[in-house]
Amino acid sequence: MATAAKTPPGADPKQLERTGTVREIGAQAVWSLSSCKPGFGVDQLRDDNLETYWQSDGSQPHLVNIQFRRKTTVKMLCIYADYKSDESYTPSKISVRVGNNFHNLLEIRQLEMVEPSGWIHIPLLDLVNNPIRTFMIQIAVLANHQNGRDTHMRQIKVYTPVEESSIGKFPRCTTVDFMMYRTIR
Repeated sequence: MATAAKTPPGADPKQLERTGTVREIGAQAVWSLSSCKPGFGVDQLRDDNLETYWQSDGSQPHLVNIQFRRKTTVKMLCIYADYKSDESYTPSKISVRVGNNFHNLLEIRQLEMVEPSGWIHIPLLDLVNNPIRTFMIQIAVLANHQNGRDTHMRQIKVYTPVEESSIGKFPRCTTVDFMMYRTIR
């Protein structure tokens, strides 16, 4: 695992997971890429190592497709990019699209990034600031720094909000008598 020195303090998405408000759900999805160099594909994009990366191998736009088996609530995407390491391979313009399948994707966010270094948090919210519900997310790299042709993305994480259960609204009781009877039958 790479050192955390590259990531600005507070920007690491694992800190968000520790708060208990979000959960990473990328493992529940089927990932595909528009292209990749051999040995630089989905496995490297999802391996939790900031030193490995996906490298595209073709014409732009470069696409990352994330498909869920059922309609899923998604609150945020986190992308790790490092301009100092990747230079012209670093994305400068990204489009985030959502929909039911490849044929009805709608762009919900477009980002311009200037020499990014660290985690980029992309909230995926509807018009009333609720997390979106979707079957598919597509991340399209529309342009790279210095007019680079291929792109590098080091990590992508997908987060869903953690729902508060009805049991969670009650105060925590830790007496031995209560612990005996806390399960629902």
